[in-house]
Amino acid sequence: MESLRKKKTLSVIWSQRSAWFMMLPFLAIYSFTTFIPAIASIVLSFCNYNMFQKLTWAGFNNYINLFLNDSIFIKALGNTVLFAVITGPLSFLLSFIVAWFINDLPSEKLRAFITLVFYAPSISGAATLVFKLIFNSDSNGYLNAFLLNAGIIQEPILWFQDSSMALWMVMLVQLWGSLGVGFLSFIAGLQNVDRSLYESGSIDGIRNRWQELWYITLPCMRPMLLFGAITQISLSFSCGTLSAELCGNPSVDYSAHTLLLHALDYQCNRLEMGYAAAISVVLFVMITFSYKFCNLLLSRIGK
Repeated sequence: MESLRKKKTLSVIWSQRSAWFMMLPFLAIYSFTTFIPAIASIVLSFCNYNMFQKLTWAGFNNYINLFLNDSIFIKALGNTVLFAVITGPLSFLLSFIVAWFINDLPSEKLRAFITLVFYAPSISGAATLVFKLIFNSDSNGYLNAFLLNAGIIQEPILWFQDSSMALWMVMLVQLWGSLGVGFLSFIAGLQNVDRSLYESGSIDGIRNRWQELWYITLPCMRPMLLFGAITQISLSFSCGTLSAELCGNPSVDYSAHTLLLHALDYQCNRLEMGYAAAISVVLFVMITFSYKFCNLLLSRIGK
């Protein structure tokens, strides 16, 4: 029976050989740039390796040290989870709401212009520059200058150097620049919903925009919603560069330190590749479970 199943599988593959041949370049690139490095990282996370000495087997020692002996990892883990729980859903909802608003605009040229206005910060890097100017920690920062001149504060506020505010400021910048490719996919999905479905829905008893959204629009957009969710999950869990640019690396009291920055520290500065791989695996597991959870939620839309 097993032999027959294998023959049938090979027969199907052979009958579709043209499609597999077309996919071969992508599969080769994906294997060498993503799949093989991911497997190597998992294996390396159970080893001690510093790029100068021979690789040795460490078992679960790296993971034990992470959770029991590395207080900075625990801090980074908490920051990353908090960052993802807040910015992930908010970015997703913000992207969809803005896309929904743009889709209802009457003029195509106006829709294109507003889309560019909201999408530009995510590709230009302007978010970091603008927020640095506004929240500069000295009296030359626009917000500090305004508050000082108004007599609201007596000395400049250290927006990105205050341990109680740093992570929240990074979240704010992340949200402002979060309307990226997921946002564009939402606009494309909204514009491609079959309009006749709304007419059929009104006959079947749908009476308002919210019912249209829940029973027609969102189910038709499920692939785009899933793509947007994956994009936002990846962005929220992999935040590191933005935190380093705004708050320094490390930030004050590691208040904006994330798992990505922690992994980069051990990989690039300390050359403890096995330990850095263990941090990356923990981050990968968190992203995978988040993706599964989002997929489960999205599968219930319209039911």
